[in-house]
Amino acid sequence: MRRRSNAFTRMLRTGQALVLFCLLSACQKSAPPATQADHATPAVSRIEATARPDGSVLIKAPSAEFELSPRGYLQAFLVRDGRRVTLDEPAPNATGTTAWVNGRPVNDFVIEAGSVAVSASTGRLGALGKRIQATARSASSGLEESLAIEVYDDFPGFAVLTASLQNKSGKALRLDRVEVQQHRINAALADANAAPHQLWSFQGASFDWGRDEILPLPARFSRPNLMAAVVNQGQGGGVPVNAFWTSSVGEAIGHIETVPVVLSLPVNVAVDQRVETGVVLEPKTTLEPGESFATPRTFLAVYHGDFYEPLRSWSLALQKEGWTLAKPSNEAYGIAWCGWGYEFNVTPAQMLGTVPKLKELGIKWATLDDRWFNTYGDWEPRAETFPGDSMKKMVDDLHQQGMKAQLWWYPLTAEDGHGKWESHQYVVSKVVRDHPDWLVLNKDGKPARVFRSLAVLCPAVPEVQQYYKSLTEKFIRDWGFDGHKLDNIYTAPACYNPKHHHKSPEDSIRAVADVYKVIYQTTRALKPDSVTQICPCGTTPNVAWLPFMDQAVTADPVGGVQVRRRIKWYKAILGPTAAIYGDHVELSEMTKDKTGQWVEHGQDFSSTLGTGGVLGTKFTWPESGPKFAKVALTPQKEEHWKKWTALYNSKMLSKGEFKNLYIYGYDVPEAYAIEKDGRMYYAFYAASPETSWKGRIELRGLQPGKYRVHEYVNDHDLGKVDASGAQLETEFKGSLLLETVRE
Repeated sequence: MRRRSNAFTRMLRTGQALVLFCLLSACQKSAPPATQADHATPAVSRIEATARPDGSVLIKAPSAEFELSPRGYLQAFLVRDGRRVTLDEPAPNATGTTAWVNGRPVNDFVIEAGSVAVSASTGRLGALGKRIQATARSASSGLEESLAIEVYDDFPGFAVLTASLQNKSGKALRLDRVEVQQHRINAALADANAAPHQLWSFQGASFDWGRDEILPLPARFSRPNLMAAVVNQGQGGGVPVNAFWTSSVGEAIGHIETVPVVLSLPVNVAVDQRVETGVVLEPKTTLEPGESFATPRTFLAVYHGDFYEPLRSWSLALQKEGWTLAKPSNEAYGIAWCGWGYEFNVTPAQMLGTVPKLKELGIKWATLDDRWFNTYGDWEPRAETFPGDSMKKMVDDLHQQGMKAQLWWYPLTAEDGHGKWESHQYVVSKVVRDHPDWLVLNKDGKPARVFRSLAVLCPAVPEVQQYYKSLTEKFIRDWGFDGHKLDNIYTAPACYNPKHHHKSPEDSIRAVADVYKVIYQTTRALKPDSVTQICPCGTTPNVAWLPFMDQAVTADPVGGVQVRRRIKWYKAILGPTAAIYGDHVELSEMTKDKTGQWVEHGQDFSSTLGTGGVLGTKFTWPESGPKFAKVALTPQKEEHWKKWTALYNSKMLSKGEFKNLYIYGYDVPEAYAIEKDGRMYYAFYAASPETSWKGRIELRGLQPGKYRVHEYVNDHDLGKVDASGAQLETEFKGSLLLETVRE
């Protein structure tokens, strides 16, 4: 297995304006929150912190070091084989914080040497660690910055930073913008042959359907990466992490608040090709003398590997902070068929007519998809396709045939007579007619809108939460469904409805979690083996609702490469045995037509199976006329489908433990590893399903001993390897899936 240099052909630029808000729970005009009492423990921390006479601080951990400059710039180093490696290249006199005060940038903060104090850590990320506190002053503005940095023995490459700005000027100051965790990244520091911008990145913002969240940075690049707020056509939310890596070292920043925070994590390639990033807030507030503005808790991470490492650390840190992830039901690992192949006008007859073929293929989940309903918000069956009690009868029939049924819907949205989607012209829904005061309103007093131009019910209103509890009970208890496919799920707009009496307009953004918690817990209480899937179509998920689902989904991927990468970062966030639906296999191969629309024609099951995902499909059968020709299960396709569904059901690698043994972007071919039932499984991928690859592959992570290698898709024996040098010369087309058996 060889390393490759990056191909930097993408030139993505955006002029998206930043419209940033400040969450009161994480950034507010008040003193910083009180910390917990020091942990009383006889153990000794391995973290060392040394304050220097100039106000700088050196923090040493077994595998990482952090240096705080006198100007507040926090620089990270990975310690490997006795030497320090970094991507962080601060400019001369670089500062860690910039504040825009009265219309001008202020970046002359200097740490007072006598203010630096080192003590035991006080947060929740572990019993052992070090806390560094310091005070920095801006002579030009009169602002005083209080800094606190904590590094824990349990998270040695992860530095948590808290910052607070206090007005000591004696006069009111307009604070429009604050940037912390400012970093200047140079790939050439780790690889002398690379240009400064030549590294890979993960950018967790939810912005545009189908846009890569993982990409090599080109020489010209800019993204605002706005988090939590509604953006673009209604998307938004996101994973508040930016990660950058080369083959030898990586660096990441973000925040570790357990609630959504409206902020930005911009990434820009500067004229000198250095990569600039930071955490940006726009409080747009006035600080009276003595008042303070506190930022969210942010982090700086240094690591070896790709995006998996910082995302796993970020998730584990949030879990220490009280972020509890759901344990998937056993049913979440079952192959799912979706009626979306029949599109908007699917009927009970079409759903039920497919069941014989589903049973032949070993599929027992059937999903009723979009437009079974009359009106967004009311969620009653359409009379023309589901008349009378045909909905409940269909579910009963599915159950009688040994099937499970899942229902598509779109919480928090409602029709208010404005707009349309596809052929469906919106009316005023009953819920809006009866409860107009439930709507989220913009600053201008008009209804806020999200994806599909729908109005939004405010999730912070208790009656709205109760309404979704009642809807869930109707779907699961009364109609008999076994779970949900919650689709187009992003975030909520800030709410300015005066009748809601919010403490902050961002109350609605934080309360998104409450509605999905209600849906999830109500469903689980009614049916413990239910499956709740949440899909942030085409983008990354929202930290708000990640804890309230059984099954994540690769969310309308545009090709197998997005399937594989998204399964990997979901495994990092949700855990190495999480249930990740690879979405319809038809999405695994896509091309754009003359109008710029994506056309799906995929049959790449290997991208889901080999990475530990859950298979899915949306074929039509027995109907195969011109309308359904693209997705019809022809006799030729059926053999392919039977082969892969049987492989999935026999191996069940989705229940195995994902192992992060290969660095995305640098290990070639692209590779993944899963351990299950004492065996290691590997998956290698060429650039596309039609591309061939020839060369040496490396089977990493084997315990000492000799192993027989089996290519299980086509039942080929590839000989033996010894764990001390587990390499094979091989050639394959598209993908190569291997199983190792100890001799």
